[in-house]
Amino acid sequence: MTTTAPAPQTDTVVIPKRPSSLTAFLEKYALIIITLAVIAFFVLYPGTGAQFTTVSSLNTVLTNMLCALLVALAAMFPFAAGYMDFSVGATAAITSVFAARLMDTTVNGFGWPVWLAVLLPVVVSPVIGIVNGFFVTKMKMNPFVTTLGMSLLLYGISMLWTGGQRLSAPAGSAIVKFATTKWLGLPVPVYAVLAIALIVWYVLTHTPYGRSLYGMGSSTPSARLVGIRVDRNLWWSFGIASVLASLAGVLQLAQVGSATASDGGALLFKGITFVFLSATAITPGFFNVWGAVIAGVLLSVSVTGLTFMGYAGWTTNVFNGVALIAAVALSTYLGRKKRQG
Repeated sequence: MTTTAPAPQTDTVVIPKRPSSLTAFLEKYALIIITLAVIAFFVLYPGTGAQFTTVSSLNTVLTNMLCALLVALAAMFPFAAGYMDFSVGATAAITSVFAARLMDTTVNGFGWPVWLAVLLPVVVSPVIGIVNGFFVTKMKMNPFVTTLGMSLLLYGISMLWTGGQRLSAPAGSAIVKFATTKWLGLPVPVYAVLAIALIVWYVLTHTPYGRSLYGMGSSTPSARLVGIRVDRNLWWSFGIASVLASLAGVLQLAQVGSATASDGGALLFKGITFVFLSATAITPGFFNVWGAVIAGVLLSVSVTGLTFMGYAGWTTNVFNGVALIAAVALSTYLGRKKRQG
């Protein structure tokens, strides 16, 4: 009896559908288009046009986003590697509280020179990231739980130092003058934060370390296979995040002129919103610096415009909450498309 050999089976290769040029364009630049549309609305709207087209309103829009943008740049390092750091807001808050307490000239303060009172918290801040990195890389703890616990710890220490009160920087001190000094019509902090954003962009996109973080974020096992030192790079990302977050705390103290333990929560959620929205612009599916800048402008313009329209303060929290949910949803969708394609 003869038998017939079964026909060879061929594996079916599924080729991902390439997005159309219009879809690709919208994925990259939709956030910019929305931002320009929102600006145009508030400029043309009779109730806000007169206020919105002044240099003062431009300064308001930019200064309102600077501290949160620094927090976003801080969080972007561990986020690019696929990990979370929810302690950056509390790090910023404890830095501002620590600096304010050191430079305070009253009986409750230490009366240190401004430069030293600012430098010490920034120099000490990497300890926070080192501790986070130790628990995540060596103890293999969940980064969400670890950094959230660190955030609560820092908040408690800040409450201890302030006694629940707001600490003020000395009137007319150098740190306050720094925030109010203008160059070419714009506050000096705008240029300082822009310079930091350029440095972060270069590190993340033009250095082996930055590219390794994106590789880890795409696939940590694959990153290990190609020789990337995942634990070391992740540890560094937490340390860098703490330093940048401490700079946000210093800037917060300079702009507001005072500090309190509760400032960290607002900075964290705004910064995280910037980070997630960054993945919906310029480089869809990846957390990126210029996407975060555009997201900061969009949210700051929207909140400033709503304020000019006379809406109550609660609308800011509602708007930021909706923006955060939308940002997470869009970045998750684009990240999934990136992995599939």
